[in-house]
Amino acid sequence: MSKVVHFEIPVDDPERASAFYREAFGWQIAGSGDQPYWLVTAGAADEPGADGALIGRGEVHQSPVVVVGVDDIDRVLSRVPQIGAEVIQPKLEVPGFGWSAYIRDTEGNTIGIFQPTSDGPPDR
Repeated sequence: MSKVVHFEIPVDDPERASAFYREAFGWQIAGSGDQPYWLVTAGAADEPGADGALIGRGEVHQSPVVVVGVDDIDRVLSRVPQIGAEVIQPKLEVPGFGWSAYIRDTEGNTIGIFQPTSDGPPDR
């Protein structure tokens, strides 16, 4: 069974959004690489819940996206069209972390899918 392991919140102004989420929820927010992607620590590691990211608003990210962890991303992506959904961004490598893709479910929601590498960093 797969579970939500991450979230992504699209933003237009990362500084404004970071200030809001820090003040409203006490989240820690830090940049990540060359991409418009800011990692969010949304609580202590020993607390339940997922960490996430703020991401530049774009075609895939029009509203918040939950990311589901899977063991076999290729298997999931091959099944999605068969069960009435659509792959909207194919599998891409996230160097040092794993592979990600995005689907649109049967209700029109964007859902992220993530398969970590076996030697990658611990879950965020």
